[in-house]
Amino acid sequence: MHALFVTLLAAVSFGTLAGAHRTVARSRHNVARQSNPTYVLQDLYQAEDFFTQWSFFTSADPTNGNVNYLSMQDATSQGLAYVDDCDNSTVLAVDSTSTVPAGGNRNSVRITSNKNYTGGLFILDAAAMPVGCGTWPSFWTDGPNWPSAGEIDIVEGVNNQVSNQMTLHSGTSNACTLPSSKTTDASGNSSAVFTGSVLATDCYSTASADAGCGISDKTSTSFGYGFNNAQGGVYALLWDPSTGISMWHFARANIPADINNMTPTPTNWGTPAGSWSAQTCDVAANFYQHSMVIDTTICGGWAGGAYSSSGCPGTCSQMVSNATNFQDAKWVINYVAVYQ
Repeated sequence: MHALFVTLLAAVSFGTLAGAHRTVARSRHNVARQSNPTYVLQDLYQAEDFFTQWSFFTSADPTNGNVNYLSMQDATSQGLAYVDDCDNSTVLAVDSTSTVPAGGNRNSVRITSNKNYTGGLFILDAAAMPVGCGTWPSFWTDGPNWPSAGEIDIVEGVNNQVSNQMTLHSGTSNACTLPSSKTTDASGNSSAVFTGSVLATDCYSTASADAGCGISDKTSTSFGYGFNNAQGGVYALLWDPSTGISMWHFARANIPADINNMTPTPTNWGTPAGSWSAQTCDVAANFYQHSMVIDTTICGGWAGGAYSSSGCPGTCSQMVSNATNFQDAKWVINYVAVYQ
């Protein structure tokens, strides 16, 4: 039954599936035992799905950003959340027309998937991401009672950052650290485990020390203006509690055919940009029951703190009042897919 469904899926275009959230019967695979595992589509989010299968967050920004997160009704009425009829993409934007005083709060959008996951293959296809001084866009997952169930940052950066930062935040006493970027076999030959640059190795996070263990992607198309100039692309998270967590980014022109065909095969994608092995991180104990989150905040703890060294003019507080600065501060999302 699963094999037949995969065959049928490969013949169905995304246009056919547009606007209809699909939940597929799960097919469990032990990645540790299979050299070339098959992943079956479980959930596909497109177009209106982000309004019916995700919730709009309306509380104060936990990162102390200068934003008001709007309800679905307010975000749609103000044109900050909508489906583009031309290509069926979903747009989530920061307000770029209102008068806001320096240090005030500008309207924005943050959404969270209603469904949670403990592992899987997650793919975000976006045509554009928010850019501009003071912006802090992110696509991430986290579990209940942060940081107890952990957080996985798949896409994150601030201001004029050139490349994407990927980070794990663990919150239990169970060890979770980032291993070396190289591994050595019995013959003494070394090979890369991931291609990114290590930023920190201890994943343990608290409210007062939440840096986590991060890896910076080395490609200029992985974030910000470089990502948008490449017509966007794909981010992929492979989360297997038994083996570890890996992440890839592909610019639009380099997206593997198996992703576009909805038959993703990570073993064919080459060395990931970031990878955290279960040998040095108890993934099962530290990461579970995660919802997906897509948001854009302004200033806050990171974008505000890094603003003076970002090459942006004035202060972050002053930039909040510059409405035109946020004209391109928007997510343009083609789909989010979850495979098991």
